[in-house]
Amino acid sequence: MKVLTVFGTRPEAIKMAPLIKKMKEEPGIEAVLCVTAQHRQMLDQVLELFDLVPDYDLNIMKQNQTISQITSNVIMGLEEVFQKEKPDIVLVHGDTTTTFATALAAFYQQVKVGHVEAGLRTYDKYSPYPEEMNRVLTGHIADLHFAPTERNRQNLLREAISDSDIFITGNTVIDALLEVAGKPYDFEDETLRNIDFENRRVITVTCHRRENLGENMEQIFGAIRDLANEFEDTEIIYPMHMNPKVRDTANRILGNTGRIHLIEPLQYQPFVNLMAKSYLIITDSGGMQEEAPSLGKPVLVVRRETERPEAVEAGTVKLAGVSKETIYGMAKELLSEQSAYEKMAHAVNPYGDGHACERIIKILVEYGEQQTNHN
Repeated sequence: MKVLTVFGTRPEAIKMAPLIKKMKEEPGIEAVLCVTAQHRQMLDQVLELFDLVPDYDLNIMKQNQTISQITSNVIMGLEEVFQKEKPDIVLVHGDTTTTFATALAAFYQQVKVGHVEAGLRTYDKYSPYPEEMNRVLTGHIADLHFAPTERNRQNLLREAISDSDIFITGNTVIDALLEVAGKPYDFEDETLRNIDFENRRVITVTCHRRENLGENMEQIFGAIRDLANEFEDTEIIYPMHMNPKVRDTANRILGNTGRIHLIEPLQYQPFVNLMAKSYLIITDSGGMQEEAPSLGKPVLVVRRETERPEAVEAGTVKLAGVSKETIYGMAKELLSEQSAYEKMAHAVNPYGDGHACERIIKILVEYGEQQTNHN
């Protein structure tokens, strides 16, 4: 069975790398990898970390590219790959523009699609934008749906996806996280090398989503600045996103505050190690809502909604919204009340046990055998 995997961004690469590595070891699967390089530099870092060499590289990234350009360039670029490889199934991940465009390209070629991390929903098509609709549209093209949780399965069933095509697997990001966290590592970044992780409480911040640009981001950064000013035993680390709008806002609001460290984006291995050494995570990222709880770190999500409500229900994550007062108040509670902190830190992560890749491969092999018998 020939399986073509396509991804283009760093988060997809992180979550799909352990799956590709395991597929290459599986005798029943011929694994082919194509990257679109929707993100170039950050993608390459992950490929290097996991020792993956793509069979195809569309290299579509251009300065200030629009969503329309990404979509059309992926579809056009994949046409030749599909015609040459003739895969039995194409694997895509999550909710990026590469994911939706790949699923659509596969549909045009009448190639089966497997959707890893299927069934997450906010039910607001503009938040996260464009990710929510990328995920929904991919779900209605896909033939196999690898859902991390039972809630994701229920979301798909409500949209009339056949139950026999949905498989609960856990999330592959936990597989990747545990693989990387198990390796010894020393920080290369000078700022991180000089942080006293033993005696300081480190808060790691990430903030980059389109819907948070502008007023929301000003509120989020205002809360973070106030936390730094009040809690003198904290150090706040913010690996800044490359988006110039994000950087301008961060430098203006956080740039001159003591104990707030604005650093360059980190590769995955140092970032996992930073999470592991942190006391608290404040983020608008999706993946960190899954990863940090595996390391026993409470997460405050600075968004109005999340497509990962299981984490909120499990108590590993709290939805803090985008108002300065609420974010500050929730973080202050975790920094001031040990019982509130311990409750979150010891909650059980709902996203799996690190064996999602094995489950997906088993399903793919069985699916391939069924297709062969059917034909």
